[in-house]
Amino acid sequence: MGGAGELIGGAVLGTLFSELYERLEKLIIKNFKYKKILNDFKSSLDSLKPVIDQIEEYNRELDHPEQELKDLKEVMEKGIELVGKCFEVRKWQFYEKNKYANKLVELDKSLQALLRRLHVQSIRDVKENSVSARSMKKDLSRIEPMLSRIESSLVLQNQAKTEAWCAAPELPLLVVGLDFPLKELKRKLLNLKDGVSMLVLTAPGGCGKTTLATTFCQDQEVKDIFRDNIFFVTVSKNPNLEYIVKWLHHFLKEQGQNPLLLVLDDVWSGSESLLEKFDQFKMPNYKLLVTSRSEFRRFGSSYRLQSLDYDNAMKLFHHYASLGDKSSHIPEDLSRQIVEHCKGFPLAIKVHGGSLCGQPIEIWTQRLIEWSRGSTVHDSGDELLLCLQSSFEALDKEIKKCFLDLGLFPEDQRIPAAALIDIWTEYYDLDEDAECIANLYRLSDRSLANLVVIRKEKVEKVEKVEKEEKKEKVEKKEGNQYYSEHFVTQHDILRELAIYYSKQEPVEQRTRLIFDIRGNNKLPSWWREQKHQVMKARLLSISTTDRLFPKELHNMQVPDVEVLVLNFQTNNYALPESVENMDKLKALIVTNSGFLPAELSNFQLLSSLSNLKRIRLERISILSITKNPIELKSLQKISLFMCNIGQAFSNCSIPISSAFPNLEEINIDYCDDLVELPADLCDLIQLKKLSVTNCHKLSALPEEIGKLVNLEVLRLRCCTDLVKLPGSIEYLTRLHFLDIYKCFSIKELPEKIGELSGLETINMGQCSRLQELPVSVLNLGKLQEVICDEETEILWGEMFKSRLTRISVVKEDFNLHWLHKF
Repeated sequence: MGGAGELIGGAVLGTLFSELYERLEKLIIKNFKYKKILNDFKSSLDSLKPVIDQIEEYNRELDHPEQELKDLKEVMEKGIELVGKCFEVRKWQFYEKNKYANKLVELDKSLQALLRRLHVQSIRDVKENSVSARSMKKDLSRIEPMLSRIESSLVLQNQAKTEAWCAAPELPLLVVGLDFPLKELKRKLLNLKDGVSMLVLTAPGGCGKTTLATTFCQDQEVKDIFRDNIFFVTVSKNPNLEYIVKWLHHFLKEQGQNPLLLVLDDVWSGSESLLEKFDQFKMPNYKLLVTSRSEFRRFGSSYRLQSLDYDNAMKLFHHYASLGDKSSHIPEDLSRQIVEHCKGFPLAIKVHGGSLCGQPIEIWTQRLIEWSRGSTVHDSGDELLLCLQSSFEALDKEIKKCFLDLGLFPEDQRIPAAALIDIWTEYYDLDEDAECIANLYRLSDRSLANLVVIRKEKVEKVEKVEKEEKKEKVEKKEGNQYYSEHFVTQHDILRELAIYYSKQEPVEQRTRLIFDIRGNNKLPSWWREQKHQVMKARLLSISTTDRLFPKELHNMQVPDVEVLVLNFQTNNYALPESVENMDKLKALIVTNSGFLPAELSNFQLLSSLSNLKRIRLERISILSITKNPIELKSLQKISLFMCNIGQAFSNCSIPISSAFPNLEEINIDYCDDLVELPADLCDLIQLKKLSVTNCHKLSALPEEIGKLVNLEVLRLRCCTDLVKLPGSIEYLTRLHFLDIYKCFSIKELPEKIGELSGLETINMGQCSRLQELPVSVLNLGKLQEVICDEETEILWGEMFKSRLTRISVVKEDFNLHWLHKF
């Protein structure tokens, strides 16, 4: 902006202000998407005008240099440049719009901070130069109205007066759905003897954490306990609260016997060092409540605030949409559909209720139509998007990608962590399953997803035995990394955020291509416009409730796809014909969310895919696949979850070893009709991991299992009808992990189990019929850990214990609280 640059270089403060103000008004008229942000910024400029006039007058009277206004000039210069760039943004440039919207928000914050500083500066100037008290009072009265708008958002300015920062913010006019969460906070924090000293209240942005914390502070029972010692501090992204820590130290020293409640609101991810400073005060009457989008696991107890139920969501929506008047012309059914789409997310309800308030019925109907065509709630809710955007932007690059990948799965369904492991291992070239789970924990810690383990083993007791011969470094194995009980749940608003960001690139350039055509079976408009073009997508997701694909998808050109996720709900399903041309496909996830296993056809299309390494099938009839068997020579891992298997593999026209010659891992989970494994499975000599879990009718393993000479992990947990382990297991000399947890029917172990020279860990908890161990277990020279329960611990006796490094006594822990959502 050449001419504008010259203007800025030689302009006085008033000219800069006029230039910025004029451009901003034009941008608002142009109807730039984020009008609310622009109006807020304009409001700040309106407040700035009298301050500029006032300070320039002081500078003339007091002969102060213009350098004093340098920061303010820089803010306005940036404003002129930024507004100019906003003019250049085109309608379809969603990413640029969001980027400049964030910069406008930051600029507005900088301007507000400067307003505060200028207020303080003007007072100092007046005092230093003996301007009359009457003039000072008059001038301050001109500034105060401007300051009142931003007063609540400023960090405390005076150490000596805690009143400036300790008060909780005002509650909104209507508070709903917090009765139970409030009881939970009181139960956890108000027990001064046994309760926790620090509690992290966590949820995504816009869920009501600050409102709940404020409600807690204003609760009468809480005030009766803490009286005047309730302090509420809003922490910024870059907190500088050293003086509060000092004050707290002094307060506890002087009044340590009096109960104290300190609330740190809106603590950002990465603020562990800050929390350490406040958590160092270990006193029985000191309680610290932290609200954050991050969980901060290492600081102990946390409480996750859930979304609103339907009744409370409807109350909140009626309030913001001003539908309390019985004469409202909006049908209740329209309100219900809007509220259901907001999924109990308070900020989404507030934003959409407010935007529809007073609008004609046609606008309401249009909103629903837009959503049905694939639009998200973020496309029509700027405030909601900006609130959640900060959580997304705070992630590092790799975790951002993982968050976006969660949008590949349908709403209201739990996502198996095992499916994400298959995707991320191939797409991001990860070596360990634990890396994938670690990424899920990082998303969960930031309230962008919820990682749930529905059944896990809780360690009750650990016995360690120090032995010189065990002290050499042992390579870490991953056999005990069992993640079939791990699932990811995610609020639909967060899923839509992932989809929103996935759509920011032009269609043909998108990395993730997501088709959700459930219900109406209609393709989105953006696809109909681009259907004949070659797409560069590398991850493709298609969700439908119809057995037949729209014909357009059979001919789609996506040669670069590496991950294909197919979700459906029907008894018969055919793979899209376009799969045959996905030469780079590495991972295929096929999920039937219906009640019965589905017949799967077109499976033969996969035979030409030389890069396909992983297949995961959920609720599929395997017999429908093996009727026309194919060879998949590159396949390394196959997972079958809740599938009908029966005698499917036994009746194949080609041996399993010929169909999958390079298979290294088999996972079979919750396949209720599996009675026995086919004998020719033992010809898969490349197999390293065999996991057959929760298959309660499995009664026997093939006697030839000893032929699997490369097997490293054998997991048979919760196969309750399994009677014994074959004697040939002695030949599995590379086996380092054996899991027979909850195999109730096993009465004895093979006599020569001691020949398992590589065995390092055995899990044999809940094997109640196992009464004794063969003497050969004394020959298990590399055995380091036995995982068991209190009953099976007795079997090992003192003689066996002396040969072990570790005995872990565990107790099963079920987590079923998440099931009500599915």
